[in-house]
Amino acid sequence: MRLIIFAIVSFITVVLAGGVSAQPWQNTDPASAGWSIDRLKAAQDYATSLRPTAVMVVQDGKVVASWGDVSRKVNVASVRKSLLSALYGIAVAERRIDLGSSLADLGIDDKPPALTTIERQATIRDLLMARSGVYHVAAYETADIRQKRPERGSHVPGSFWFYNNWDFNTLGTIYRRQTGEDIFQSFAKRIAAPIGMQDFSERDGKYVSERHSAHPAYPFRLSARDAARFGQLYLDRGLWSGRQVIPASWVKASTTTYSATDRGNMGYGYLWWTLNPEVFGPGAALASGYGGQAIAIVPLKHLVVVQTVDLVQNAKGVRTSHFVKLLQHLATAAP
Repeated sequence: MRLIIFAIVSFITVVLAGGVSAQPWQNTDPASAGWSIDRLKAAQDYATSLRPTAVMVVQDGKVVASWGDVSRKVNVASVRKSLLSALYGIAVAERRIDLGSSLADLGIDDKPPALTTIERQATIRDLLMARSGVYHVAAYETADIRQKRPERGSHVPGSFWFYNNWDFNTLGTIYRRQTGEDIFQSFAKRIAAPIGMQDFSERDGKYVSERHSAHPAYPFRLSARDAARFGQLYLDRGLWSGRQVIPASWVKASTTTYSATDRGNMGYGYLWWTLNPEVFGPGAALASGYGGQAIAIVPLKHLVVVQTVDLVQNAKGVRTSHFVKLLQHLATAAP
């Protein structure tokens, strides 16, 4: 009787969360699936040399290979921005957020020196594209970004791409204000539960503030196997088990290149990096975070590749360029 009651309570909890129960990933034999075993082994050897915490390779929704501890949760750094992008897609579809709204429309400002009249003309869409033209001090910036940040007023909104934590953090503030929802609770309810993440809970997020800015960062901790589910959701155009979790139109829009960047052949969409289509095919995209955190989708190969790096264990981390090289190895090995 107790088992029956527990099962009923568990089912009700899942339903109220709007999700499905977590199901383990299914594995597939790479040789039977047509993979080059020699090239896959070479990719594994290369990955091992980078010292990541975990790597997962998923094709057609099944695990082809995994290395390391895929259940270990790590701070995925700037991958947080692509996670927030997904929440924006849902909120836009529900008409709770209008991408054409300006900072002035929304009453967004910051600590002194406050935003100028021109800066407040930046729209939500500008922020999603990292084109706000607002170069105020921001929380959670790397030393490199602080050094490269343009001068205030040097570019009008919409005219210039700069990888700008002020844009990304302010999008978090706007999301919370416009929806009335906490980012981490919202992600747990609207994305993690529906796609059956095995490890994530709303306690795996926190807000990080900087005394010169009113807009905190919102880092997440994810396991590789949960990050791979998020990648699979985007690879499948927002569809999971017959449910449209994220609008397909948003998945396409957020992984479309709007800006050339200073990162080699990578472009930028709505809080997603886009990968060179001549190398990876159309629609290939990357959620990337400091130290080697990565979720890549390669639609041409029906492929999701995830890498996590615990910077306590590997203080140097893994360069994004090295992950992209690993991705090339894997794409070559894939049928």
